[in-house]
Amino acid sequence: MKTNKVLKEEYKQKKFRIGVFQIRNTINNKVFIDSSMDLEKIFNRHRMQLNYGNHQNAELQKDWKSFGEEKFVFEILGELDQKDESADFAREVRLLKEMHIDELEPSDEKAYNRKSPLNN
Repeated sequence: MKTNKVLKEEYKQKKFRIGVFQIRNTINNKVFIDSSMDLEKIFNRHRMQLNYGNHQNAELQKDWKSFGEEKFVFEILGELDQKDESADFAREVRLLKEMHIDELEPSDEKAYNRKSPLNN
């Protein structure tokens, strides 16, 4: 049996899937784009927040409640290559997210995200 110290070290060495994802409403194709340092777990977190009614995006929350969970899909838009261990993955994934949002040109009809005033 492995000691706690060994288990902690193995966890620190584990590489998580890092990337950008969207939650897409299949009724109106409106999307919520976000990024995560752990794509394996992020969908469960968002699903739980939406099901409990405490998601940070009020408009997405409203549509989730109106249309139901079965009308939304979770999709990965891009992942970061983790070969360069010295890279600032948190910064890179934020930039990748902003690129996806800018490409979408968020509007009320297309996205739950709003363009940041810094990006105008």
